[in-house]
This record gives sequence, C-alpha cells and structure tokens, in this order.
Amino acid sequence: MNIQGLQKLTLLDYPEKVACTMFTVGCNFRCPFCHNASLVSHVDMEKNIPVEKILAFLKKRLGVLDGICISGGEPLLQPDLEDFIVQVKEMGYFVKLDTNGSNSYLLRHLVEKKLLDYVAMDIKNAPGKYGITIGIADYDLGEIFRSVDFLMSGTVPYEFRTTVVREFHKREDFAAIGRWIKDAGQYYLQNFQDSGDLIRPGLRAYTRDILVQALEVVRRNVPNAELRGME
Repeated sequence: MNIQGLQKLTLLDYPEKVACTMFTVGCNFRCPFCHNASLVSHVDMEKNIPVEKILAFLKKRLGVLDGICISGGEPLLQPDLEDFIVQVKEMGYFVKLDTNGSNSYLLRHLVEKKLLDYVAMDIKNAPGKYGITIGIADYDLGEIFRSVDFLMSGTVPYEFRTTVVREFHKREDFAAIGRWIKDAGQYYLQNFQDSGDLIRPGLRAYTRDILVQALEVVRRNVPNAELRGME
C-alpha cells in the first residue's frame, strides 16, 4: 500500500459515522481541478506511511472511531488494497471507499466479498465531456458506465458526486448527468475549491446561485440530489 496521508478524525467524509480518512497515492486520471495533485502527479514515495502504522492507529482508536474512509488518488490502483481492508474489517470497522469508478471488476469484487460498507464515486462530467474533464482525451467510458450501473443496482450503499468547476461544467452538462444517473439514491454537487495543490492552477468556482440553478436542473431526473459543502 502506498499511503501518504491520514486525517485522524472526520465527521464529514463518512455519512453518519465518526471516521478517519486515509489517502493513497497515485491515480490513472489527471483531472485539472484535482485538489490532491501531490498524491497524483507530484508523488514523492519517500513520504509513504507504513501500513503497520495505520493499522496500529486503528487498533488504538477501537471504540472511538466507527470506520475508515479510503481515499486518494485512486485507491483501487493499490494491489494489496483487499488484504488491507480484510485486516481493517477484522477489527470491526466500517469501510467507505472513494473511487473514480475506473475499475468496475475490483469494485464489484470487494463489495461482493462484503469488504465495503459504503462507496462514493465521482461523476466527473457528462459522458460527452468526460475525457477533457479527466485530462485524458478519447477515454473509453466502459468501466465508468459499468461502475455506475453496478452501484445503482443497490448492492451496497453509495453516493455519486460531482465537483463543479466553471471551466468544465455548463447547464447542459448537468442535464446530461441527470439523465445518465436518473433516480440515483444519492447525488451531490460540490463546488470547486482551490486547495493550492492543483494539477492546473487558475480554475474557478461558481457562485452559490449558479449551483442552486444546476441543482434544479439535476433534480428533474435525480430528486434526491443535494448541494454539499455550501454555507
């Protein structure tokens, strides 16, 4: 496991759970607005945190934390992710996975082995603009479609979420996303925030009023859609 971050307490990342968040290194996407560029394109492997240190932390927090959120980067790129989750589950923790949905086989495998309790998948944009949004021209969306279909089958609790960036998302994109994930259980629009650790600096967020309008468009097909992280 290549791990380079641990948030020891979060009340936000895992719905209805007191959790910690672990950040893995590496991603197969290059989203220009990624706020964790140091985990994606500027990786320093000397900063890795040993798995044993993470497991020791979790043992000490038994009875205090309910679960762990495994984020990134893209966690499903980690070859020993399953072994790690098995050890975490044996302690009695709930496990939430953040993923870009690019490995539907492994996602399904982990769910079917009852190793995941909650999945949050990014919907980067409308299908027609996916490649430009993830920084990979002509990207084959087959795996993305399969991951979306699997999650919407209801096998595991899930949410979809889109980080909204002025330069990438327009009204017609929200309409297309809504049609794509029609009647999804949970879908969140979250506004872009400049973390200072971006792959492409200079991107901008929308105003709250524009986000509310985008939400209205999405709700025509996804009634449960909500805004997240807006004051």
